Amino acid sequence: MSPAIIDIPGIGPAAAETLAEHHIRSLAGLARASVEKVSAIPGFSEARATEAIIAAAGLLAVSEITQSAKGKKSAGKDEAAGKGKKGKKGKKGKKGKKGKKGKKGKKGKKSKGKGKGKKKGKK
Repeated sequence: MSPAIIDIPGIGPAAAETLAEHHIRSLAGLARASVEKVSAIPGFSEARATEAIIAAAGLLAVSEITQSAKGKKSAGKDEAAGKGKKGKKGKKGKKGKKGKKGKKGKKGKKSKGKGKGKKKGKK
């Protein structure tokens, strides 16, 4: 279910009705409204208007994220079963696997030459 104006903390049925009388009937409408427009409505100070607009925008953002996540969950049968375009999931070929035996050498050895951080001599 989509959030409504009354889902905003501090906005009850009476405040929602007052907003509707001033042509703000949806959460999106409140999020797009200017602070000046909302604070001109009886019962809404500039601070309350600002908080309501920010809360409406936040609820819309969360709602959109939730809706897009739900859309991804309702994928086709093959994708839901893990059989996407790439075939079986989680299996790699021989090239994708590297064993520990192939990583010999550098570990534990000290550098003998002058590296970037070495000083050449006293000045």
